[in-house]
Amino acid sequence: MKRLLSTLCLAASAQLCQAAAPAPVKLTIDAAQVQGPMTPIWAWFGYDEPNYTTAPNGKKLLSDIAALSPVPVYVRAHNLMTSGDGSYALKWGSTGMYSEDKDGKPIYNWTIIDQIFDTYVERKMKPLAQIGFMPQALSQRPQPYQHQWKPGTPYQEIMTGWATPPNDYDKWAELIYQWVRHSVARYGQKEVESWYWEVWNEPDGLYLIAPDTKLEYFKMYDYAADAVKRALPTARMGGPHTAGAGRFMDDFLQHALRGKNLATGKTGSPLDFVAFHAKGAPKLVDGVVRMGMNTHFKRLDDGFALVQKYPELKGIPVIIGESDPEGCAACGMQTNPENAYRNGTLYSSYTAASIAREFDLAARRGVNLIGAVNWSFEFEDQPWFAGFRDLATNGINKPVLNVFRMFGKMGGERVAVGGDQAYDAARIMADGVRGARTDINALATRDKHSIAVMVWNYHDDDIIDAGSPVELQIAGIPARQVRLRHYRVDNDTSNSYSAWKRMGAPANPSPAQVAELQTASELQESGTATTLDTPDGKATIKIQLPRQAVSLITLGY
Repeated sequence: MKRLLSTLCLAASAQLCQAAAPAPVKLTIDAAQVQGPMTPIWAWFGYDEPNYTTAPNGKKLLSDIAALSPVPVYVRAHNLMTSGDGSYALKWGSTGMYSEDKDGKPIYNWTIIDQIFDTYVERKMKPLAQIGFMPQALSQRPQPYQHQWKPGTPYQEIMTGWATPPNDYDKWAELIYQWVRHSVARYGQKEVESWYWEVWNEPDGLYLIAPDTKLEYFKMYDYAADAVKRALPTARMGGPHTAGAGRFMDDFLQHALRGKNLATGKTGSPLDFVAFHAKGAPKLVDGVVRMGMNTHFKRLDDGFALVQKYPELKGIPVIIGESDPEGCAACGMQTNPENAYRNGTLYSSYTAASIAREFDLAARRGVNLIGAVNWSFEFEDQPWFAGFRDLATNGINKPVLNVFRMFGKMGGERVAVGGDQAYDAARIMADGVRGARTDINALATRDKHSIAVMVWNYHDDDIIDAGSPVELQIAGIPARQVRLRHYRVDNDTSNSYSAWKRMGAPANPSPAQVAELQTASELQESGTATTLDTPDGKATIKIQLPRQAVSLITLGY
């Protein structure tokens, strides 16, 4: 392999590189200056429809997710306790784990939940096991039970019999106890100890029907936590997975830490981690999608601030149970045109820029962030690239998944990054990324064998242009020579959506077209691997970075 000097231009052509040279955006990376661990907060995923797990496309996507991560991936799904035969629909799923005989005696059926959890465990994934929703036999309002919601209809229509507290708390607690005991018997104590258990979803929002929602949720949590801990004292239990970080979450934390336990009568309830949700708010502006990363960051900061408020929570693991650009994964772009960002590179650049800043937002409040769940998976029986918030369409991965593949190549410790055109988290939280200036910044890591630098060119507005020349000045390289690789997600690279559009956007791609889309969906290198001499521990690398593109530069040694 030909050796090059420690200054290298990586571009589509020499002419482009020369044109880029006069005024590059400069980013400095000091691999000797450690900022903290590269906690794999990105390796968490979730979805409403648990029965997609065992569909062929679901299994393929889970395998792809597991393959990209060097650590076990955590998976969170709704409807794990919902009654039904395991059929899927939008925002619906079921396992039928609980029913009763004619005398009201419990009947437990673990068949479908075992199939779902087996699919995870076979791929060395871990459940973020959600205790919800309410089985029909335990519902306070059993009819109507299954909703018939479709995109474009009022969101409130999903609130049917699955969304009530139990009509018998003792039976509900016993169901949870038996589920955990069964899990230990099937998967082993050590495995189940590595999971996380939670109660319900967004009880402060639309997901719980009760005259006093807060009191009922506290009671549900206390009974569930007691049942989980009786079944496995070393199990990890937490919550509240509220839609936002407001009064409900604050009151829950006070209850769990200092209040009267409504199941045991003692003070406090088990709380091994804290979880809440944070979403952005995209909208259409003059026909162009404009993201709401500032709203997303404000909601993250609100949650971190509540954790920081309680001394008892110092160091407790924090999980953002859903951390996304907006709220409804099952609302496609046909009914919600502001969601058109989901197919292309705006979703991928948003994901890179937002996950990187979550480290900074957590550090700002001194909280122990361990996970940020990307609430997107796949949707069965839907048109190609219909604009759902998903990682794959009809078995073909979308560009956003390649950003997670990039994250999977970053490990060890985060190191210092500086730049002359970089937004920090506080500025984005205040104003977003608006106006003429884009956010060109990086996240950099080092481990024993490599340095990795993820670089993005992000803007809230869904516009693509040639972007900017970028100069990476990397110092602290602990080797005299490195193997340089450049991975790219942009409008032409690692992008199945662009490939599909070039085909004419076929509604039913042929087998040959599907194979072509599969190739386009993989994370691709820009150019070939290069050997670079770095005798002084430094390298300067120049790239042309289009707007909404993401690059990953790795230096192996």
